[in-house]
Amino acid sequence: MSDDRVVLITGASSGIGAATARRAAAGGDRVVLAARSTEKLAELAAELGGPERALAVTCDVTEWEEQQALVAAALDAFGRIDVAFANAGFGASRGFQEETPGHWRAMVLTNVYAAALTVRATMDELKARRGHLLLTGSVAGRKVPPGSLYGATKWAVTAMAEAARQELDGTGVRVTLISPGTVETPFYDEPVGGEQLTADDVARSVMFAIDQPPHIDVNEILIRPTVQGF
Repeated sequence: MSDDRVVLITGASSGIGAATARRAAAGGDRVVLAARSTEKLAELAAELGGPERALAVTCDVTEWEEQQALVAAALDAFGRIDVAFANAGFGASRGFQEETPGHWRAMVLTNVYAAALTVRATMDELKARRGHLLLTGSVAGRKVPPGSLYGATKWAVTAMAEAARQELDGTGVRVTLISPGTVETPFYDEPVGGEQLTADDVARSVMFAIDQPPHIDVNEILIRPTVQGF
């Protein structure tokens, strides 16, 4: 088994997940990339060094069996998981009469239930490695916008990160909540005016938390573009 750190990322096919994978790989980490988009994952894995350095696993994170298979594939390929980044998620238009109930259901399952499944699936290995768990929250998980069910899901993730931190206290596992404001990704159709965060800006924040010495646990990073008032 190599001594290289292994970083598992859900929602890795684009945006913050892909940017974090690139940052991690550039720093010498091996990466396990999970998402539903098989083609995008395969392209990213090839870019990051192929099977020896990057493993692409097609995964519907809302399915427990697929999350278990993701962890098994990571261990089979690389023998360890040092970092798990529960990053998969998507949004919805504001307003309780907007979107469809089906869209809401899928969002809640992905943003909340699937994040909890990632915590559950990776916890034993993170304990064994004295590793690091990260979850993608949001500024909207600290200050909810009007009519935002998405914000409610991110409040749940904020609570989940703290609940996991307390459960893992004493195990050596660190827990970090990454809470971005508006980012130049496909997630935001109408971002606030002015220069936004890039996915790579957020990825640098992720790597900052991961790269701290083992005795430092950065519990939350809340990062906004300077132009964002909310």
